Amino acid sequence: MSLKKILDTIKKNKTFLISTHVNPDPDALASELALAIHLKAQGKQVYIVNEAPVPARFLFLPGIRRIRALSKNLKVPYDVAIVLDCGDLERAGRVKKIISPDKPLINIDHHVTNDAFGSLRWVYPKASSTAEVLFELFTYTRARITRDMAILLYLGIMTDTGSFRYESTGPRTHAIVSELLKFKFSISVLYRKLYESVPLNDMKMFTKVVSHFDSLLGGKVICVELKRGVVARFSQDFDLRDKIFGFLRTIKGVEVVFILTEDGRKKTRVNLRSQGKVNVARLAHHFNGGGHHRASGCLIENKIQGAKRKILQELRKVL
Repeated sequence: MSLKKILDTIKKNKTFLISTHVNPDPDALASELALAIHLKAQGKQVYIVNEAPVPARFLFLPGIRRIRALSKNLKVPYDVAIVLDCGDLERAGRVKKIISPDKPLINIDHHVTNDAFGSLRWVYPKASSTAEVLFELFTYTRARITRDMAILLYLGIMTDTGSFRYESTGPRTHAIVSELLKFKFSISVLYRKLYESVPLNDMKMFTKVVSHFDSLLGGKVICVELKRGVVARFSQDFDLRDKIFGFLRTIKGVEVVFILTEDGRKKTRVNLRSQGKVNVARLAHHFNGGGHHRASGCLIENKIQGAKRKILQELRKVL
């Protein structure tokens, strides 16, 4: 889809609804906020609406109070909807219900599994993050990037590249970051706020959870099972799955780590991370999920043990 058509649509309209996927990560939130600043600078009226309130751990993001949680009585009069960092519209959750099929819907994303939803779309899988895609948009239009926008774009890129460790980090990624760092914000302060503010009680419980895992397929696969009651013991703001992945993927010889979370009586939420050899986006897509080569997720209509067997069956084909 032509970027020019997207820019023309933005230019011709006044009021915008911005949203992203459920359980938004920093790239999703930062991209929403950076785009909102950009649109407001053009005199546009902007509403950012997500399915749920922003987790407290992200409240340090510049402009985060602009994001509203969807509620029963929320009315959003808009001309154009823009959905960011979302592989398919179902991932927007209940926000999908307030998106009119009679109005333009712009899909801006970087997921290789994006299903090309929307009347207008700009999907660039070679980008490290949606924040990187937006930087290119701002550069193309010669838009002014503010310090807050630079902080947001940096956070989006940094988190989605695993602090620049993933293969999605290319020369262009580093070139963009070098431009953003000219705004002289503190990288160490941002990193501490994002990753080094874990409550003591959460850390104590985490050490117990992370010590119970299954090593499978000759040590190439690690599986962690989470009952709903276990997850509920942690503070709402503690990203348990992210911490599990960060810890267990450091084990020598591990290619894939997957977490099975009880989601109802006969549903299991599956989150997968790969060291690179296995394309877990393809695996998740097999179960109507999606994501990246190294990080993906899906929902399986089965109890934990049944879901585990299904995932292992697919992993055996590629390991």
